[in-house]
Amino acid sequence: MFSPEELFRYSRHLNLPDFDSNDQESIHQAKVLVVGCGGLGSPVLLYLAALGVGTLGLVDNDSIDLSNLQRQILFNTQEIGKSKAKIAADRLTQLNPHLHIEVIEERITSSNALSIVEGYSMIIDGSDNLPTRYLLNDTAILANIPLVHGSIYRYEGQVAVFNYINKEGNRSSNYRDLFPEPPPPSMVPSCAEGGVLGVLPGIIGTLMTNEAIKIIRGLRPELIDKLLIVDAENLEFRKIKIKKRKDNPLTGENPSIFQLIDYELFCDSYYLPIEEIDRKTLESWNQNGSPFRLIDVREKNEYFHQNIGGINIPLSDLSNHLDAFTGNDPIVLLCQSGKRSKKAIAILKEKGFTNNFYNLSGGIEAYNHK
Repeated sequence: MFSPEELFRYSRHLNLPDFDSNDQESIHQAKVLVVGCGGLGSPVLLYLAALGVGTLGLVDNDSIDLSNLQRQILFNTQEIGKSKAKIAADRLTQLNPHLHIEVIEERITSSNALSIVEGYSMIIDGSDNLPTRYLLNDTAILANIPLVHGSIYRYEGQVAVFNYINKEGNRSSNYRDLFPEPPPPSMVPSCAEGGVLGVLPGIIGTLMTNEAIKIIRGLRPELIDKLLIVDAENLEFRKIKIKKRKDNPLTGENPSIFQLIDYELFCDSYYLPIEEIDRKTLESWNQNGSPFRLIDVREKNEYFHQNIGGINIPLSDLSNHLDAFTGNDPIVLLCQSGKRSKKAIAILKEKGFTNNFYNLSGGIEAYNHK
């Protein structure tokens, strides 16, 4: 039963045709896990909290960065450096005190994903990398719960509902039907490399939430077996059908995956292995005068804001500076967290470079965390 305050809070819902207290109670009883509290997670979480979703799980082990603030509307300048998940939980509680919020400040992996999702009725994917997208897809299938997917890049976003199970027990398509194998690293630029329009996550995030609320209310979401593609620059929307693949390794005719796998290996190292070094090794090489080159693949504004030396060749401009990677000396690549530099090495190996490449594990963040 709702208190008079709650009834007034949700009164604009209750005034809707075909929406009654049972619908609001369904929303109140829902338990939704949101992975990623950043660009997509911000609007998703704000609206889920405002709508009255009773239990929200917030999965994010990242901290707030200045470059986040043009799109991650849960945070402000005074909170830079603080935990995204904790700040998000505080903000959501201020918005709606009738929520139960579970803060999970750890990276979701194949070793903890099934235990994290236990008890939740839905996953909303606000992640920003391929390994996590495949992980969440497979986790949703193994846990028999739906997954609301969203992605953004530059001016374009995508939304879909995966693994929706209807009343007859039939599953809809899933992420592996759309992308059976991860594309080469050179084909998957990140927002840090290519940028993203600040309002785009708000558009995509609200569309994701709209589909999630339909599922919670027992209504059939529109984006089952469909991918919605949104072009924010030209304000164009189009849908493409997703066909279920017979060779899907989880839901096809001859399944071959029955448990979660190593998704970093599946995606990032799908083509060639990548060696890593840590801060201590890099410092030792510097002190001993070991011959090597240090290349920072972050964008120029990031490098200017903070760097540890080396040459700055942004990943987004890598193909125009391939001559910098000739020669026999070992080359150490770095970025903010180690992801972009790892991708840079994979791209260079794709292009036939045979240097001794090393990725600075954890990037600038790990290097400065002494």
